[in-house]
Amino acid sequence: MVSAFRRCKALRKVAARFGVAPGTVYYWVQRAAGRRLDRVDWEYRSRAPRRTQRTSAALERKILAIRRRLKQRSALGEHGAVAIHRELQTKKVASCPSVRTIGRILQRHGVLDGRKRVRRPPPLRGWYLPEVAAEETELDSFDTIEGLAIRGGPHLTVLTGISLHGGLPVVWPKRSLNSRSIVELLVEHWRRVGLPGYAQFDNDNRFCGPKQHADVVGRVARLCLSLNVIPVFAPPNETGFQAAIESLNGRWQTAVWSRFEHRALRGLRSRSDAYVTAARQKLAARIDAAPPRRPFPKRWHLDLQKHPQGTLIYIRRTNDHGQASLLGHRFPVDRHWVHRLVRAEVHLNAKTIHIYALRRREPTEQPILNTIPYVLPQKTFKE
Repeated sequence: MVSAFRRCKALRKVAARFGVAPGTVYYWVQRAAGRRLDRVDWEYRSRAPRRTQRTSAALERKILAIRRRLKQRSALGEHGAVAIHRELQTKKVASCPSVRTIGRILQRHGVLDGRKRVRRPPPLRGWYLPEVAAEETELDSFDTIEGLAIRGGPHLTVLTGISLHGGLPVVWPKRSLNSRSIVELLVEHWRRVGLPGYAQFDNDNRFCGPKQHADVVGRVARLCLSLNVIPVFAPPNETGFQAAIESLNGRWQTAVWSRFEHRALRGLRSRSDAYVTAARQKLAARIDAAPPRRPFPKRWHLDLQKHPQGTLIYIRRTNDHGQASLLGHRFPVDRHWVHRLVRAEVHLNAKTIHIYALRRREPTEQPILNTIPYVLPQKTFKE
């Protein structure tokens, strides 16, 4: 290889001829360094050091003894490699090994206290709702994106939705959103794709109703109850429960909002619709495999003055006293279940609230913690 390189001065050509990497040719050319080939030492030179210095057995025993003594008597309770190294330096031990060497000695003798993190598998989708986790029914999540503004134009609010099992997305960019317009969009969407078993929202007033008043069931919740869809309100400031819809929000903003310059709402809607269509085509197999949806009733109208019937679900975290806040009240759960997740099922027909314990580590174990009588007062809905 060196001789061929000296003739043609083409490193890659020589490497291709001998079937080696160009770096290999360069290594042996540098090894020869312009000398006659019969005077070059061609023997392989290992990069390993010729001499290694192993810690003596006596010093290793001393290190282990210091560790045992520090573990039992140290005021700081420190007995790792750093503490042992500090102790050796204090005693002015000759040829004191480095912290890394002491760590290898401890590892070789199997006396390290470090524990590897136990990674548990994530719970099933919708684990906090047994029917959804068992894929017996579908759950639709809805959320809003706010703070978007077209340059020189209006500020926008975007209503987004996605099904948990099927991943069916929907996006509505609007100039403004209130509970009335949200109801109209949900009815339009569910007429087209069918009804889920559950609909999940955050605690925005437009979804759950004004929180400044107690015992209020908002317009969106009344819509769900009238269609036998159970509304679920996610816990405030909790991660994971809104992961699917928040992921859609992030993807939509990256693929549509931040990717293009939008000069009018019409253009934004056109690009958004194209994104939703492409996303549905990509997820066609998953959408088809999702739990079936119920057909939208033909003879249906929303009577907001009708007293709500059905079930409301609130996912909440208890406070210092083991109480859960929902519907403007603090209900007792369990004084031992403090700062823990619960699922509160408000059964309006049975006039009771059933509260179940939730734990991500054991998602299938959801024992009932308390049953509370509750009657939703008769109120005139202010439209």
